[in-house]
Amino acid sequence: MLFEEIVKKNSSFLLNNKMHDPKVFKTPDLENEIITIFNNLTEDASWSFENLSRKETSYATHGYHRYPAKFIPQLARRCIEDYSTEGEIVCDPFMGCGTTLVEALISGRKAVGVDINPVAWLITKAKAVPIEPEKLKKEINKILSDISAFIEFKKNKIKPLKEIDIEPTIPDNERIKYWFPHDYIREELGIILGRINRIEDLEIRNFCLCAFSQILKNCSVWLMKSVKPTRDLKKKPADPFQAFKKHINYMVRGNEELFKLMPEHVKRSLDKYLIAERRDARDLPCKSNSVSLIVTSPPYVTSYEYADLHQLTALWLGYTKNVIEFREGFIGSIYKRTAIYDGIKSEIAKKEIKELEKKSKREAEAVRNYFFEMQQCFEEMHRILKHGGKACIVIGNTELKKVKILNAEVFVEIMLNIGFGIHKIIKRRIPSKTLPSTRDSKTGRFTSNHKADRLAYAYEYILIMEKL
Repeated sequence: MLFEEIVKKNSSFLLNNKMHDPKVFKTPDLENEIITIFNNLTEDASWSFENLSRKETSYATHGYHRYPAKFIPQLARRCIEDYSTEGEIVCDPFMGCGTTLVEALISGRKAVGVDINPVAWLITKAKAVPIEPEKLKKEINKILSDISAFIEFKKNKIKPLKEIDIEPTIPDNERIKYWFPHDYIREELGIILGRINRIEDLEIRNFCLCAFSQILKNCSVWLMKSVKPTRDLKKKPADPFQAFKKHINYMVRGNEELFKLMPEHVKRSLDKYLIAERRDARDLPCKSNSVSLIVTSPPYVTSYEYADLHQLTALWLGYTKNVIEFREGFIGSIYKRTAIYDGIKSEIAKKEIKELEKKSKREAEAVRNYFFEMQQCFEEMHRILKHGGKACIVIGNTELKKVKILNAEVFVEIMLNIGFGIHKIIKRRIPSKTLPSTRDSKTGRFTSNHKADRLAYAYEYILIMEKL
């Protein structure tokens, strides 16, 4: 049944009464009621968007950069249009590559987003900030011309017609050599980065850094079909300059489309309409009771895997020198040196953790950290939302060590216990998504498609929760 049908057939106080009584949510029945709702929920085909082409889901700036687990812009836009109006604040506490923020701005809303991942911040700033098209084209042509002439000079000692001052930038890090073992690849990437670092206009520099970040995987010996950091020493890396030139010209066209789509009053006052910060989701840059809508896709319990996927950019741009250190900042990371948690407000979560402890105390500790830190995030969401404001949380369930981790059910239980009510729950099939889609049954971890024996996330849920 769809959620609306479950509500009609169920006399549960939880589903039919908007009045919030904290005592109700302390009853032993809450856990069972939530699980029953999810077990009876059927797919809502209108939210799968499976008729859309890749071109449609990557329109404007949405195709600037690959990103794990990013949701399609049409999903974010539908939530924004259904649950907010022009001029209101839409927030994404886990902004990732900025999909929600871009859609909010195009829709004339004020957009606020944060992410602890510096790579996410870079991509979002590039995607959400439209640059005057002719100005951008002129600057990009000059940059490409300079890089091309300098590379030619280095290769063949042919002196450029004009003096080109580029100081190649190659981080002194063994991991760079590990992923980029070919000297000429490192040198050419260093030339590109050196020229980008000379760009005075911050918006154009971010734009170019985003393009540079996107080509790194192709130019490395990273096994392209692998979702794990695996080397393929037989791989022939892409030519850095040609890859950069091709992708940045693609981005120039995307910027032009965004510039046309974004309302004039938003572009004129972008500093008032856009806040995007590298920041913890438990400390949002919003006043209490000020936000109308939250649209977000939180990290999964294995969020440190996202850090693995962004390590090439983090190493080249100096965001980290140590990959394990980089992982530590992510929600629920198994690599945290200290664990601080107390009072997870979910009986479902407690049972999962107890079951997981039988298989792996280390994994159980990571899940415990994850749910407690997500609880802190939900408390912060509750603080910033207006009365009646909605939080649209996109999340799927998964497994660790063959223990089912019911993220969606746990999230609902926690949010009920901190002052939210259920407005609606949507089950959507995922026709395609930039997320590791297969798992190994023995370990429960993501693996390459040819080694896996089952799908990880065939469905996900959109939890539409309301501040009561």
